[in-house]
Amino acid sequence: MRKPWKITFLLCVIVASICSVASIAPSINPSPAADNKYYEMRVYYAAPGKLEDLNTRFRNHTTKLFEKHGMTNIGYWEPLDNPENKLIYVLSYKDKEAREKAWKDFSADPDWQKVQKASEANGKIVTKVDSYFMNATDYSPNIKPSKGKNGRTFELRTYTAAPGKLKDLHARFRNHTTKLFEKHGMTNIGYWEVIPKDGGEPNTLIYILAHNSKEAGEKSFKEFRENPKWIEVKKASEVNGSLTEKVESVYMKPTDYSTIK
Repeated sequence: MRKPWKITFLLCVIVASICSVASIAPSINPSPAADNKYYEMRVYYAAPGKLEDLNTRFRNHTTKLFEKHGMTNIGYWEPLDNPENKLIYVLSYKDKEAREKAWKDFSADPDWQKVQKASEANGKIVTKVDSYFMNATDYSPNIKPSKGKNGRTFELRTYTAAPGKLKDLHARFRNHTTKLFEKHGMTNIGYWEVIPKDGGEPNTLIYILAHNSKEAGEKSFKEFRENPKWIEVKKASEVNGSLTEKVESVYMKPTDYSTIK
Protein backbone atom coordinates (compact mmCIF):
# COMPACT_ATOMS: atom_id res chain seq x y z
CA MET A 1 0.00 0.00 0.00
CA ARG A 2 1.40 3.38 -1.02
CA LYS A 3 1.99 5.94 1.62
CA PRO A 4 -0.31 9.02 1.62
CA TRP A 5 2.57 11.38 0.84
CA LYS A 6 3.46 9.36 -2.28
CA ILE A 7 -0.15 9.49 -3.53
CA THR A 8 -0.22 13.24 -2.96
CA PHE A 9 3.05 13.61 -4.90
CA LEU A 10 1.70 11.61 -7.86
CA LEU A 11 -1.47 13.71 -7.95
CA CYS A 12 0.61 16.91 -8.02
CA VAL A 13 2.66 15.58 -10.94
CA ILE A 14 -0.52 14.72 -12.90
CA VAL A 15 -2.09 18.13 -12.22
CA ALA A 16 1.12 19.92 -13.23
CA SER A 17 1.22 17.97 -16.52
CA ILE A 18 -2.38 18.86 -17.32
CA CYS A 19 -1.73 22.55 -16.58
CA SER A 20 1.37 22.47 -18.78
CA VAL A 21 -0.61 21.09 -21.74
CA ALA A 22 -3.39 23.62 -21.17
CA SER A 23 -0.90 26.49 -21.21
CA ILE A 24 0.41 25.35 -24.58
CA ALA A 25 -3.00 24.81 -26.22
CA PRO A 26 -3.92 28.49 -26.74
CA SER A 27 -0.73 29.03 -28.77
CA ILE A 28 -2.01 26.65 -31.44
CA ASN A 29 -3.73 28.74 -34.11
CA PRO A 30 -7.11 27.27 -35.06
CA SER A 31 -8.16 27.22 -38.71
CA PRO A 32 -9.95 30.44 -39.65
CA ALA A 33 -13.72 30.19 -39.68
CA ALA A 34 -15.34 30.06 -43.11
CA ASP A 35 -16.58 33.42 -44.37
CA ASN A 36 -20.25 32.74 -45.08
CA LYS A 37 -21.33 36.34 -45.49
CA TYR A 38 -23.24 37.46 -48.56
CA TYR A 39 -21.32 40.12 -50.49
CA GLU A 40 -22.43 42.67 -53.06
CA MET A 41 -20.30 44.83 -55.32
CA ARG A 42 -22.17 47.87 -56.65
CA VAL A 43 -20.98 50.14 -59.44
CA TYR A 44 -22.62 53.56 -59.69
CA TYR A 45 -22.33 55.71 -62.80
CA ALA A 46 -22.69 59.34 -61.74
CA ALA A 47 -24.36 61.84 -64.02
CA PRO A 48 -21.94 64.28 -65.72
CA GLY A 49 -20.52 66.66 -63.11
CA LYS A 50 -22.30 64.84 -60.27
CA LEU A 51 -19.63 62.48 -58.93
CA GLU A 52 -18.66 64.80 -56.08
CA ASP A 53 -22.32 65.22 -55.17
CA LEU A 54 -22.64 61.43 -55.06
CA ASN A 55 -19.55 61.16 -52.84
CA THR A 56 -20.92 63.85 -50.54
CA ARG A 57 -24.17 61.95 -50.15
CA PHE A 58 -22.33 58.74 -49.31
CA ARG A 59 -19.88 60.49 -46.98
CA ASN A 60 -22.49 62.40 -44.99
CA HIS A 61 -25.49 60.12 -45.10
CA THR A 62 -25.62 56.88 -47.09
CA THR A 63 -22.86 54.91 -45.37
CA LYS A 64 -24.36 55.68 -41.95
CA LEU A 65 -27.83 54.67 -43.11
CA PHE A 66 -26.43 51.44 -44.54
CA GLU A 67 -24.98 50.57 -41.14
CA LYS A 68 -28.24 51.54 -39.46
CA HIS A 69 -30.02 48.90 -41.53
CA GLY A 70 -27.50 46.12 -40.90
CA MET A 71 -25.29 46.49 -43.98
CA THR A 72 -21.51 46.42 -43.50
CA ASN A 73 -19.44 48.91 -45.49
CA ILE A 74 -16.41 47.03 -46.85
CA GLY A 75 -14.80 49.66 -49.10
CA TYR A 76 -15.40 52.49 -51.57
CA TRP A 77 -13.24 53.35 -54.58
CA GLU A 78 -13.04 55.44 -57.74
CA PRO A 79 -11.10 54.28 -60.83
CA LEU A 80 -7.93 56.30 -61.46
CA ASP A 81 -9.00 56.61 -65.08
CA ASN A 82 -12.66 57.46 -64.67
CA PRO A 83 -14.35 58.83 -67.81
CA GLU A 84 -17.64 57.13 -66.85
CA ASN A 85 -17.74 58.75 -63.38
CA LYS A 86 -17.84 55.42 -61.56
CA LEU A 87 -18.07 54.80 -57.83
CA ILE A 88 -17.35 51.18 -56.90
CA TYR A 89 -18.15 49.78 -53.49
CA VAL A 90 -18.59 46.50 -51.64
CA LEU A 91 -21.11 45.69 -48.89
CA SER A 92 -21.64 42.53 -46.86
CA TYR A 93 -24.72 41.02 -45.23
CA LYS A 94 -25.47 38.04 -43.01
CA ASP A 95 -27.21 36.28 -45.91
CA LYS A 96 -29.37 36.89 -48.98
CA GLU A 97 -32.56 37.34 -46.96
CA ALA A 98 -30.86 39.90 -44.72
CA ARG A 99 -29.75 41.77 -47.84
CA GLU A 100 -33.28 41.98 -49.23
CA LYS A 101 -34.71 43.17 -45.92
CA ALA A 102 -31.93 45.72 -45.39
CA TRP A 103 -32.48 47.36 -48.77
CA LYS A 104 -36.24 47.37 -48.34
CA ASP A 105 -35.92 49.06 -44.93
CA PHE A 106 -33.28 51.47 -46.22
CA SER A 107 -35.41 52.54 -49.19
CA ALA A 108 -38.41 53.13 -46.90
CA ASP A 109 -36.42 55.06 -44.29
CA PRO A 110 -37.76 58.67 -44.05
CA ASP A 111 -34.21 59.92 -43.40
CA TRP A 112 -33.00 58.37 -46.68
CA GLN A 113 -36.00 59.68 -48.62
CA LYS A 114 -35.31 63.17 -47.28
CA VAL A 115 -31.60 62.97 -48.19
CA GLN A 116 -32.33 61.58 -51.66
CA LYS A 117 -34.86 64.30 -52.43
CA ALA A 118 -32.55 67.10 -51.27
CA SER A 119 -29.54 65.74 -53.17
CA GLU A 120 -31.53 65.39 -56.39
CA ALA A 121 -33.19 68.80 -56.34
CA ASN A 122 -31.33 69.63 -59.56
CA GLY A 123 -31.71 66.22 -61.17
CA LYS A 124 -30.65 62.62 -60.67
CA ILE A 125 -27.03 62.16 -59.63
CA VAL A 126 -26.84 58.48 -60.66
CA THR A 127 -27.65 57.34 -64.19
CA LYS A 128 -26.97 53.61 -63.85
CA VAL A 129 -26.24 50.97 -61.19
CA ASP A 130 -24.63 47.56 -61.73
CA SER A 131 -24.82 44.98 -58.96
CA TYR A 132 -22.88 41.74 -58.46
CA PHE A 133 -23.63 39.23 -55.69
CA MET A 134 -20.66 37.28 -54.42
CA ASN A 135 -19.35 34.64 -52.02
CA ALA A 136 -15.88 34.87 -50.48
CA THR A 137 -13.53 32.12 -51.66
CA ASP A 138 -12.03 29.74 -49.12
CA TYR A 139 -8.57 31.25 -49.72
CA SER A 140 -9.60 34.88 -49.33
CA PRO A 141 -7.97 36.69 -46.40
CA ASN A 142 -10.24 37.99 -43.67
CA ILE A 143 -12.09 40.83 -45.40
CA LYS A 144 -12.11 43.74 -42.97
CA PRO A 145 -11.38 47.49 -42.77
CA SER A 146 -7.69 48.28 -43.20
CA LYS A 147 -5.59 51.35 -43.82
CA GLY A 148 -2.18 51.62 -45.46
CA LYS A 149 0.40 53.97 -43.99
CA ASN A 150 0.95 56.13 -47.05
CA GLY A 151 -2.33 55.89 -48.92
CA ARG A 152 -2.51 52.89 -51.20
CA THR A 153 -3.65 52.27 -54.76
CA PHE A 154 -6.02 49.37 -55.28
CA GLU A 155 -6.56 47.08 -58.23
CA LEU A 156 -9.86 45.41 -59.06
CA ARG A 157 -9.29 42.34 -61.20
CA THR A 158 -12.07 40.33 -62.85
CA TYR A 159 -11.37 36.91 -64.35
CA THR A 160 -13.85 35.16 -66.62
CA ALA A 161 -12.95 31.47 -66.44
CA ALA A 162 -12.87 29.23 -69.47
CA PRO A 163 -15.80 26.76 -69.54
CA GLY A 164 -15.45 24.23 -66.72
CA LYS A 165 -12.19 25.77 -65.49
CA LEU A 166 -13.24 27.89 -62.49
CA LYS A 167 -12.35 25.18 -59.94
CA ASP A 168 -8.92 24.82 -61.50
CA LEU A 169 -8.50 28.60 -61.40
CA HIS A 170 -9.43 28.62 -57.70
CA ALA A 171 -6.94 25.82 -57.03
CA ARG A 172 -4.15 27.78 -58.71
CA PHE A 173 -4.91 30.88 -56.66
CA ARG A 174 -5.31 28.87 -53.44
CA ASN A 175 -2.09 26.90 -53.79
CA HIS A 176 0.22 29.29 -55.59
CA THR A 177 -0.92 32.68 -56.93
CA THR A 178 -1.85 34.45 -53.71
CA LYS A 179 1.47 33.50 -52.10
CA LEU A 180 3.43 34.69 -55.12
CA PHE A 181 1.49 37.98 -55.09
CA GLU A 182 2.60 38.55 -51.50
CA LYS A 183 6.18 37.63 -52.40
CA HIS A 184 6.18 40.38 -55.02
CA GLY A 185 4.84 43.07 -52.69
CA MET A 186 1.13 42.89 -53.48
CA THR A 187 -1.43 42.78 -50.66
CA ASN A 188 -4.38 40.42 -51.02
CA ILE A 189 -7.53 42.29 -49.90
CA GLY A 190 -10.37 39.96 -50.87
CA TYR A 191 -11.35 37.22 -53.32
CA TRP A 192 -14.92 36.50 -54.37
CA GLU A 193 -16.80 34.14 -56.69
CA VAL A 194 -19.64 35.89 -58.49
CA ILE A 195 -23.07 34.28 -58.11
CA PRO A 196 -24.66 34.00 -61.59
CA LYS A 197 -27.91 35.92 -61.91
CA ASP A 198 -29.38 33.26 -64.20
CA GLY A 199 -28.77 30.45 -61.71
CA GLY A 200 -26.18 28.81 -63.96
CA GLU A 201 -22.68 27.61 -63.17
CA PRO A 202 -20.40 30.33 -61.75
CA ASN A 203 -17.54 31.36 -64.03
CA THR A 204 -16.25 34.66 -62.62
CA LEU A 205 -13.61 35.45 -60.01
CA ILE A 206 -13.30 39.00 -58.67
CA TYR A 207 -10.48 40.09 -56.40
CA ILE A 208 -8.87 43.24 -55.04
CA LEU A 209 -5.17 43.86 -54.46
CA ALA A 210 -3.44 46.80 -52.81
CA HIS A 211 -0.21 48.41 -54.06
CA ASN A 212 1.85 51.38 -52.93
CA SER A 213 1.00 53.03 -56.27
CA LYS A 214 -0.11 52.12 -59.79
CA GLU A 215 3.52 52.09 -60.88
CA ALA A 216 4.39 49.75 -58.01
CA GLY A 217 1.51 47.47 -59.02
CA GLU A 218 2.67 47.30 -62.63
CA LYS A 219 6.24 46.57 -61.50
CA SER A 220 5.07 43.84 -59.13
CA PHE A 221 3.02 42.15 -61.84
CA LYS A 222 5.94 42.28 -64.28
CA GLU A 223 8.19 40.59 -61.74
CA PHE A 224 5.45 38.10 -60.85
CA ARG A 225 4.96 37.08 -64.48
CA GLU A 226 8.73 36.62 -64.89
CA ASN A 227 9.07 34.50 -61.75
CA PRO A 228 10.25 30.98 -62.74
CA LYS A 229 7.94 29.46 -60.13
CA TRP A 230 4.90 31.22 -61.66
CA ILE A 231 5.94 30.21 -65.17
CA GLU A 232 6.17 26.59 -63.99
CA VAL A 233 2.80 26.72 -62.17
CA LYS A 234 1.03 28.38 -65.11
CA LYS A 235 2.42 25.85 -67.58
CA ALA A 236 1.42 22.88 -65.41
CA SER A 237 -2.10 24.22 -64.79
CA GLU A 238 -2.74 24.93 -68.48
CA VAL A 239 -1.73 21.63 -70.04
CA ASN A 240 -5.29 21.29 -71.32
CA GLY A 241 -5.77 24.94 -72.23
CA SER A 242 -5.97 28.37 -70.61
CA LEU A 243 -7.98 28.67 -67.40
CA THR A 244 -9.30 32.12 -68.33
CA GLU A 245 -11.14 33.63 -71.27
CA LYS A 246 -10.84 37.26 -70.18
CA VAL A 247 -8.96 39.28 -67.56
CA GLU A 248 -9.90 42.86 -66.68
CA SER A 249 -7.92 45.22 -64.46
CA VAL A 250 -8.99 48.56 -62.96
CA TYR A 251 -6.65 50.63 -60.79
CA MET A 252 -8.56 52.57 -58.14
CA LYS A 253 -8.14 55.09 -55.35
CA PRO A 254 -10.11 54.80 -52.10
CA THR A 255 -12.60 57.55 -51.30
CA ASP A 256 -11.90 59.59 -48.16
CA TYR A 257 -14.78 57.81 -46.40
CA SER A 258 -13.78 54.27 -47.43
CA THR A 259 -13.31 51.77 -44.61
CA ILE A 260 -10.40 50.27 -46.56
CA LYS A 261 -7.58 52.64 -47.54
